This record gives sequence, structure tokens and C-alpha cells, in this order.
Amino acid sequence: MERRNARCRPGLSGATGSAKGTHWPLVITHCHYLLPSPSLKAARPTGGEARADAAMAARFRRPMALSSIAVALALLSGIHALDDGLARTPPMGWRSWNLFQDDIDQARMQRIMHAVAEPRVTPAGGKKSLCGLGYCDVGLDDAWQACGSYGAQWYTFHDPSGAPVINRTRFPDMNAMTRLAHRLGLTSSWYFNNCICRDHCERTRCYLGDVHALVEFEFDGVKLDGCSAQLDLNLWSRLLHEAGRPMVIENCHWGRTLPTRDWCPFHFYRTSADIAPRYDSVVRNLQTVNAAAVRNLSFPGCWAYGDMLEVGVLRDGERLTPAENRAHFAAWCVTSSPLTLSHDVADPEANAAVWDLIANEEAILVNQAYHGWSGSVYLEADETVALGDGVYPAWQFLYKPLNATAVAVVCMNHGAAPLPLRVGFAAIPGSPCAERCVVRDVWKRRDVGLFQGEFKGEAIESHDAAFLIIRAL
Repeated sequence: MERRNARCRPGLSGATGSAKGTHWPLVITHCHYLLPSPSLKAARPTGGEARADAAMAARFRRPMALSSIAVALALLSGIHALDDGLARTPPMGWRSWNLFQDDIDQARMQRIMHAVAEPRVTPAGGKKSLCGLGYCDVGLDDAWQACGSYGAQWYTFHDPSGAPVINRTRFPDMNAMTRLAHRLGLTSSWYFNNCICRDHCERTRCYLGDVHALVEFEFDGVKLDGCSAQLDLNLWSRLLHEAGRPMVIENCHWGRTLPTRDWCPFHFYRTSADIAPRYDSVVRNLQTVNAAAVRNLSFPGCWAYGDMLEVGVLRDGERLTPAENRAHFAAWCVTSSPLTLSHDVADPEANAAVWDLIANEEAILVNQAYHGWSGSVYLEADETVALGDGVYPAWQFLYKPLNATAVAVVCMNHGAAPLPLRVGFAAIPGSPCAERCVVRDVWKRRDVGLFQGEFKGEAIESHDAAFLIIRAL
């Protein structure tokens, strides 16, 4: 890369050219703010509390039931990175909150499930459903619960035994909903530690009750928010493991509970505050994913996540432009962020507006690839621009190695004026071809030629992004 007024970001190796590079070792390596991961030990139950916890444990009807010894171990032991074979590539799917927020019910969820399984013509030709493209999980977010005041403890969505209280008017048959997902070839995930009528229950009985319900209703994953009192991710992970049903765990603690290199009791984790359908929000959340990536804290089975995709979402009169949709999707792909759709996939017009983008299989392949580095910023402008309440580099270039001979590059223009596109091959960390390289345009799904030393392309419009694959000849 040869651009003036630029600085390189850490990557797999130092960059060359006029901008300074920083060497970085090659290591193969939720909704709280950037704090060290706590020990997360729960209080030990005593007396009546212990009897209530034991009563909930007794309700488990499978080998998943925990003995008092296992419960004690769960409370007292830490847990390291999960090694259960789940989420070895960034999870993909759809989740309810951005579209429906608290106006969600079983009928709406089942309508979305049918839409996710329905085949459509893809940009590359042929017919595939969203699940055929990889978006197979359909997630129910907040607002499934019957808010109230339960028992002497005044729990807000757990009964005195610790079982979650479901709004049966909205969700008359959870098993019917998850079994529909499974018949359609999908998975379905749930949501706990809710934000609506947040609960103060932090006793083991409530963890046990929630885990029991997840298994009883045949869910395949769970999003753990940061609003209620059940913040012990070690305990969640251990109880879910002991339950015997494989479960993908999302830590949605807003970036407050981040993994370390040897502690990640979840499969993907939020690095940021909630996202909104505005470009400043996309760029803000991208910076938090990048901060985790440059520390090698995003890797198979433990992915950094800047929240759901806002592609195609209309909320409170706000939506991204087509250019901003491209930049958003490209940034999430090149940083290995989980791809969670949240627009109305069952609305033909809304889905058609973004179909060519979300069904771009070359972009998805970049997201799903992993070759020792999850993807990060390697070069950015010294000049800054104001976006919303934040100030960011006027442009940022990101990269992700795909294999020994190819690397993906996304060039984002955060500024108001068009940005001349110029990519120097030697500046890309770990470049597979410092001199003669083949360049492929992911948006156009075709090679654009063989280039010597650098690639010069069409100017990038405001809030848009170029998406390239650069490979050795």
C-alpha cells in the first residue's frame, strides 16, 4: 500500500511501503464493557435455597440431571475454551429482535422459519434457501416471557422453583416451534438473562430451570444477555455441557465479558453496544471487533461479534443505504463476525432488496474461511471524520488470509467524498504475492486482471466498500 497520511494496524506481519507496519506473530488461536474476565463464581446455596436448588435439579428427567456434587463442582470450578466441535466457523442465521423487538410470537417465528427454508434463485444461478447458503439458525430473542412477580422472592420471569415463565398466549407450544425448525432442516436458538422485566434471581435454581427448559423444548443454542442477574458464564457453560444436548452459546454482555487466550466458555461474544441501522453504528461496532481480532481473541469456537446485521432493516425510520449495506456486510465477512440476519426475510420486497448481497456466496466463503487470523484493519487514514457521536479514520483497509495463496481485502470509505482505490500488494500483511497478483472483485464475482505491484480501481463512493480477493498467479 502506498498512500499518504496513513498508518498500518497490527496484522500477521509488518506492512511495507510509505506507511509504517507493525509485526504481529502468527498465532492460530453477549452485551458488558472492556473489562478483564472475572472468576465468575456464584454464591453457594444454603438452607432453604439449597433445598429449592436441589428440587429444581430433581426435575431434570434425563442423564442431564446434575447431582449435588456436580452442582458444587459447577459452582467452584472454572472453565476454559470450549472444545465441543461447535461453531468452528462463524455462526450464521437470523434473530428476531431488530425486526420485531417486543412484538414477537410463535406465529411470526414460524413464518420466518418457512421463509429461511424456501429456495430462491441465487446471484450465481441455481436455487438455494437462506439455510442452503448457511443461514440456518432462527433465534428467538427477548419478549417470550410472562413478566410478573412470582413467589416470595418476587422473581420477574422465573417461578419460585427457578423455571422460566413463558407467555403461553404468545408461545402456546415451544416444542411445536422448534420441531418445525428441525423438520425444515434448521436449528433454533433461545434467549436468557433477559432485558425486558429483568430478573434478580442469581440462584443456581434459575440457571438449572433455564437449562432444563432449553433441553425440554429442544433448542439448539442460547443467547445470554447482560441485563438480569445470571451473569456467571462459567456456570451456564458447565450446566449446558452437563445437560447432554449440544448448544451454541452466545455471550451478549456488550463487550464487558471478553475471553482470554485460554478462557472462552461460549462460542461467540459481543464486543460492543447494540447496533442500529446507521452507518456510524456499524463503524463504531466494527472497531470493537477489530480490537479483539488484533489480540488474537477471535478464532474457531470463540468468535468476536459486532452484533446482528442491519442489512435491509428499517427501524424507527432509519435504514442503511445500498452502499452502506455493502460496507456493513463486507466488514462482517472479512472479520469473521457471525452473520445474523435481522430483516424481514418473509417479506418478498424487503428480502429482494438485499438478496444479491446476502446471497453472495463468495463473500460468505470469505466469512467462513480461517487461516490463522480472523481479519483486521491493516491500514487506515490519519485524517478523521465525524460519524454520529464518534470520530473515526476517513478510510480503513481490512484483510483476512484465506489460504496460503489468497487474501481477502475490504477497503472502506467512511468519508463524504469518493476515495481513489489503490491497493499495494506488498503492504498487505502476509501477502501471497508481493509483485504479480490476480485480483478478483467479490461484488462482481469475477477476476478483473493480473496486476504488477498494486491494483488501481474505480473510486469508492462515500460509505461504500470495495471487496477484493488477491491471490498468487
